[in-house]
Amino acid sequence: MLELTGHGQPAQDAPTYKPPGARRALIGLLGPAFVASIAYVDPGNVAANLTAGAQYGYLLVWVLVAANVMAVLVQYQSAKLGIVTGKSLPEILGERLKPFWRRAFWVQAEVVAAATDLAEVVGGAIALYLLFGLPLPLGALIVGAVSMLLLAVQARQKQRPFEFIIMFLLGIITVGFLAGLFISPPDPGAALAGLMPGFQGPDTVLLAASMLGATVMPHAIYVHSALSRDRHRPDEHLHVPPAAIARLVRATRFDVVAALAIAGLVNIGMLLLAASTLGGEEGTDTIEGAHAAITANLGPIVGVIFAVGLLASGLASTSVGCYAGGTIMQGLLKIRIPVMARRVVTLIPAVVLLAVGFDPTWALVLSQVVLSFGIPFVLVPLVVLTSNKALMGRFADGPALRIAAIISVVLVVALNLVLLWLTFSGGS
Repeated sequence: MLELTGHGQPAQDAPTYKPPGARRALIGLLGPAFVASIAYVDPGNVAANLTAGAQYGYLLVWVLVAANVMAVLVQYQSAKLGIVTGKSLPEILGERLKPFWRRAFWVQAEVVAAATDLAEVVGGAIALYLLFGLPLPLGALIVGAVSMLLLAVQARQKQRPFEFIIMFLLGIITVGFLAGLFISPPDPGAALAGLMPGFQGPDTVLLAASMLGATVMPHAIYVHSALSRDRHRPDEHLHVPPAAIARLVRATRFDVVAALAIAGLVNIGMLLLAASTLGGEEGTDTIEGAHAAITANLGPIVGVIFAVGLLASGLASTSVGCYAGGTIMQGLLKIRIPVMARRVVTLIPAVVLLAVGFDPTWALVLSQVVLSFGIPFVLVPLVVLTSNKALMGRFADGPALRIAAIISVVLVVALNLVLLWLTFSGGS
């Protein structure tokens, strides 16, 4: 375990970190990005990607590719911020914002976190319905109860076991969502054509915003800096020299690229599966309908594997989402609420919506649109902070990384403005 104190001088009598061998350092660092990457394969992704593929074929493949490239960039920046400063992004913002703006920022961040949790719990409930026929409200309660068990592992200061559990669930998610491609492979030419950016009216822009919100997740950006800090700061008095920090930053790149490559593969695979299997099928605008079509076309075994992947997605992502919400509140408001209490409170909206009969798949898609509007509020501060040499020292973003990050922010804001204009003007 490592501890970072930034790039200042060690405190008097502070022990100095002695770096392990390169291989040990690399293997020991793997994990935080895999936990954060769960946010990129949550049930909201399933709803958005299946809807896009079923209704518009390969048209929006480019959105997922671009979003995943952006995800790698911003998750690396978030993790680097936590490693270099020893603080989470919400903590740094909490220190720098004036009280009114700090509270306002917290409100929007919590709305985003709530939308995330809604999608994850609803997705898990749908999976239990598909597997066992359980009523959706009961399924939501079961998902909440199981997520409490997962969070209990992390709450006992056992981050490494928590990471292993999440990585295991990520493996199940990958198999669950990609298995169908071996039976119904996509059209390579059409998939390549989908890399060319384009829309077909306001509905596809809405879906693109939904896919973007499901892929570049604000709460994952907030929490990744905390995950890196928590892994490497067991003792605030341990000094880590710049050379050791540089090694950790290099290893973090590998961690982020590996984790997000898997998540991106799963997302693109879901859209390709929907495009190759669900096109022209009735009722594929819902996860239940898509599951029925997958089962009918690819067989019951693939249908069960898909539902198991959806369940693993809901359980893992709602656990990480709840942890992220606690990180946001603690960093911005300096208030720590027991994670179990937070889990109970955030579970209520999902159970209520399902109990009153709100369409669960539409709830998933709308939640991802909410997330897309929260992205600029986390990306802009992240770009500013990681470019600040007074804060980051020699680890501040270079010109190329800074330009790429700025372009990402501009693209996100532009997409959301176009979405608003097309939606409310009725343009096409």
